[in-house]
Amino acid sequence: MNDIVRQYARLQVPRYTSYPTAAEFTPAVGCVDQRRWLRDLDMAEAVSVYLHVPYCRELCLYCGCNAKKALRENVVRAYRAAVEREIALVSDSLTTSVHIARLHWGGGTPSILGADGLASVMTVLRRHFILQPGFEHAIELDPRYVTSLLADSLNELGVNRVSLGVQDVNPWVQAAIGRWQPMQDVAAAVLRLRAAGIGNLNFDLIYGLPLQTVATLRKTCEIVAMLSPDRIACYGYAHMPRLKANQRSIDERMLPGVEERIDQAEAIAENFQRHGFLKIGIDHFAKPGDALARAVASGKLHRNFQGYTDDSRETLIGFGASSISRFRDGYVQNISDAPSYVRAIADGRLAAARGCRLDVAEKQRANTIESLMCAFRADLDITAPNMDVAEELALLRPLVEDGLVRIEGRVVTATDTGRCVVRVIAAAFDPHRRANAAHFSKAV
Repeated sequence: MNDIVRQYARLQVPRYTSYPTAAEFTPAVGCVDQRRWLRDLDMAEAVSVYLHVPYCRELCLYCGCNAKKALRENVVRAYRAAVEREIALVSDSLTTSVHIARLHWGGGTPSILGADGLASVMTVLRRHFILQPGFEHAIELDPRYVTSLLADSLNELGVNRVSLGVQDVNPWVQAAIGRWQPMQDVAAAVLRLRAAGIGNLNFDLIYGLPLQTVATLRKTCEIVAMLSPDRIACYGYAHMPRLKANQRSIDERMLPGVEERIDQAEAIAENFQRHGFLKIGIDHFAKPGDALARAVASGKLHRNFQGYTDDSRETLIGFGASSISRFRDGYVQNISDAPSYVRAIADGRLAAARGCRLDVAEKQRANTIESLMCAFRADLDITAPNMDVAEELALLRPLVEDGLVRIEGRVVTATDTGRCVVRVIAAAFDPHRRANAAHFSKAV
């Protein structure tokens, strides 16, 4: 990576798993909007569903998710009951039965509900929604808690894709982030899941963690590749101790600097590509036959709150504390605090606490940013046909001069050199970011 690119890589920009980002959500959008958008759903189109479980047995120091340590089983049971009640409340706002084509459990650690708890939620979902035959059913798991019994239970529930939180295999790094996870635990989880018939596996990794080096990450890549996951998501660690109290226990002196983070990202991409994985977007890798790789080849890659996806559905309904729902005309996010969420649902209220509405201009900006993030190219006559983009193209002019972007008429393309800082290119089309750059993570 040349010196010019490294300068841009230091900039703080959103990850753009959505536009507008959640930082722009306000309390002016809430339950009233959610009910209207639910009522106006196109019933001919299937939806995606996200179920958030914000509890873990232990809270890792690096975690930036909405998660907390579960101290009592009755708290977890009460939360599960609230999610089931929310499913019913959302269903009451629909005009007819809705089909689910994709279902994703995230956390936290969703398996903390136990096999019976997961089955209970699925029973309620089936009561109020129609699950399409062959629907994608994914769940995020902590490999330390994947038993043969859990793997078999997940298979019985129809789970057909699992994402394992590996993060890093180096024991010193694990100690520094409060997540002791021997590699044999990960390997055992992989064997148990595959033995149960769940073959589609994704590994989540993180770079930029304390004590990580290019050398240790190369070793991590080698070990991960030996287990042959179908996909790998490798995110840059976002250190936000002001917002995440658990991160305050990380010794900032052990964190790699910006230059080292850039070198780490390059080394990871080089290693996985050498092992036959295709690079997907900025931070995913997939085997050539995986659905993500096929989506890239067909120009149908998308980006949502779980990262890169081949899911093209317009509507995503989120259940659980802090979950975000996406509709044609806007976003709503549930109450983030789990006890407050449970109380709101117990009172018979929808839990939407904030969100944003999308007018035509915002939708066109969203289309443009997603196209850049997924294809490294945006034809503005297609993504933003009615938008005057003179200001945006002027903002990109320095990147053109630095060889990171090509502008041909109304087509904006990241060059091969500029792809690694495509978030900076996308940010030119985000007027919110210009005032709020300090709230986001580094571009690499």
